[in-house]
Order: sequence, then structure tokens, then C-alpha cells
Amino acid sequence: MRLQGLDIFRGVAIVLMVIFHFCFDLKNFGYADFDLRHGEGWKYFRYTIVTMFILSAGISAQLTHAKGIDIKKLRKRVLLLTLASLVVSIGSYTQFPNSWIYFGILHFFLAITILGLPFLNFPKLSLLTGAFIILGYKMSWINMHWLYTLLQKPLHLPIAYTQDLVSLVPWFGVYLLGLAAGYYKLQEIFLNLEILNRKNLINSSLALLGRHSFIIYLSHQIILFAFFYLILLFLKYM
Repeated sequence: MRLQGLDIFRGVAIVLMVIFHFCFDLKNFGYADFDLRHGEGWKYFRYTIVTMFILSAGISAQLTHAKGIDIKKLRKRVLLLTLASLVVSIGSYTQFPNSWIYFGILHFFLAITILGLPFLNFPKLSLLTGAFIILGYKMSWINMHWLYTLLQKPLHLPIAYTQDLVSLVPWFGVYLLGLAAGYYKLQEIFLNLEILNRKNLINSSLALLGRHSFIIYLSHQIILFAFFYLILLFLKYM
């Protein structure tokens, strides 16, 4: 049985993501001067969005493969994420050649879809490993800088800044916590509240967004870019 609360949780993340990217586009088209890169508020806003997506992905993966790894669904997910990641990298390179996206949220989901498989039936290992990765990052014990240094020249990665980066450290740790939460069915405690199960327009709309989060992620920036570009043309020729 599908849990509406989990769809709503993901739907809220979608709404927050669209708001964030709307503000990004306002800055990109010169309509505002938000400091999205260095502003503390913007940084934690983004962290909140990414955390919600990754936790829900971990829970969903555990539910999908609860009776054993579903090879058909796994193959489909890997194929879609591979194609989508390529589209994002190529598209971002055409728009931002000096800060193109080489390992954004979709690249991250592609990687953890595979890396997370051995942890599916080992919730305690997931919990401990996830906590270790997050703590290790916080204490500066582990990071991914060494891999970037190794690959930067061969792959011509951006030198100073990329438009979107979701590194395996610490975010794989968050995914592992999501796997553990899904195994112990914590979503049935925290996301099965009476307020989330009510039949109303807000819940139905958020749940719909959550169920189609992948399509919305791929299409929303195209729509926003077209919207702002049309406004730019209108202002130019009015």
C-alpha cells in the first residue's frame, strides 16, 4: 500500500526546489541579486531540500526491494538516471561552460542506486556507516577532494565552482540513514499522521507532485528558463 505521507514529504521537497530554482533564475537573468552561493540562509535552504530528497529516496528504495532486488525496476531506474544525468551535464555545459554540472543530484542518485544495494538488508550496517560518513565529514576525517583532484584535469572539470554538486560524502551517509529508516518502517510512524492522510486539495496536490518528482525535476527548469526568457524578450521589444 502506497503511503500518502511519503509522497507528500517528497512533494514538499519539490515545491521548495522549484522556489529555490526560481530564485536562481531571477539572479541568472538579472532580476535580483541573491547570494545563493555564499548566503547562509540559502545554503541551509538547499541542504534541507537535498536532505528531504535523499531520505525519501532511501526509504523508497527499501520499500521497492523489500522482497528482494527488483531487477526490472532497478534496470529502468539506472537507465533513466543515466540518460537524465547526461542531459543535465550537456545542457549545463551549453549554458555554463565554466561551471557545468558534472555530479549533481541526478548523478548522485545514479551512483547511490548501485552503491546502496549491498546495504538493503543490513539496517544496522546502514545506520552505522551512514552516521560514520556524516560524522567523518563533519570532523574533516573524510571527503571527496582527492577524487576531484585526480579527475579534474582528465575530465576538464570546473576549476572553482559547479552549478550543482551533491558529493557522495556526506550525502551517501544520509541515503544510508534513509535505507535504515525504511527497513524499520519509521515512515509509518512519522509520515502516517492523521493530518497527512486527510483527503484535501493540498494533500492531493503535494502527493501528486511527489509521485511525479522525477519528471518535474527534469522539466521545471526548462519551463522556468522559457518563462524568464520570454519576459526578457518582452521587456526588450516593448
